[in-house]
Amino acid sequence: MDIDLLLNSFPKLIVASIITLKLLSASLVIGLFIGLFFAILRVNNNLVLGKFAYGYSYIFRGTPLLVQIFIIYYGFGQVEFIRDSIFWVILKEPYWCAIIAFALNTGAYTSEILRSAFQTINPGLIEAGKSLGINNKIIFYKIQIPIAIRQSLPAYGNEIILMLKGTSLASTVTLMDLTGVAKYIISTTFKPIEVFVVAGSIYLFITFIIHNLIKFFEKKYSFE
Repeated sequence: MDIDLLLNSFPKLIVASIITLKLLSASLVIGLFIGLFFAILRVNNNLVLGKFAYGYSYIFRGTPLLVQIFIIYYGFGQVEFIRDSIFWVILKEPYWCAIIAFALNTGAYTSEILRSAFQTINPGLIEAGKSLGINNKIIFYKIQIPIAIRQSLPAYGNEIILMLKGTSLASTVTLMDLTGVAKYIISTTFKPIEVFVVAGSIYLFITFIIHNLIKFFEKKYSFE
């Protein structure tokens, strides 16, 4: 084991982890809004909207994230009208292509998590709100959404961790995130074990922080 390589690669990988965290946070924020939107469509009584939301979820949960990244980054660039559109400013950048792919992917899983949480809400709470003369929209936004978010915290915590590990695929589209920098160091030193031990330890530490934050919020917002 090359201890000097471990020590020398650590600062570089720490700096690279900032890119990983930026990808993760941006994807999760966008994905949460996407997931909430499609979860609302799923629990809506409109059959067409429900089928549309289900189709989105099915496609992005049923195909590999790596394929989705490649289609967005490499595939869209092959379409002429996209290259000539205003969207090409964004789609030509690997950073934004990765965020779009990650956000759409995590949005699909988040929509299912939130849909399940909506469906487990006690109908008595909604009826109680109606009996007090509260508007249906207020009941939905002030009662149903907060309850659904609380109930979905454990499952959503797992999704955050999975998304963190998924960001390692950003290196396949030339982004120098944590995994990308690790691959670069390995290509110059030919010592994968030491570098991946450091990179894996950083991922593990970030996972530890996320896990404990989710546990904290679960306890803080528990109904008990």
